[in-house]
Amino acid sequence: MKTIIDNATNTSKYIVADDYVIESSKSSITMGDPVDFIIGDLDSTNSTVIEGVTEPDDWFGCKYTCAADGTFTAIEGWVDPREAE
Repeated sequence: MKTIIDNATNTSKYIVADDYVIESSKSSITMGDPVDFIIGDLDSTNSTVIEGVTEPDDWFGCKYTCAADGTFTAIEGWVDPREAE
């Protein structure tokens, strides 16, 4: 697996299979070949793709930080947006 993290917080925003194509430019990140998803708020200047990670069983976007070595750490006080009022 690989994850895309926000460099400011190291927050794991997206996680995808190793063979899924991710292209990062100065204006966005495109995903898929052919492209099937565009991330407009992350780009090559404010995010990093970390490859070879092991997805936590309960992974959800922004629930974990991810270090450069692929280690995930749960964010203390994270609230599941599906359950928040």
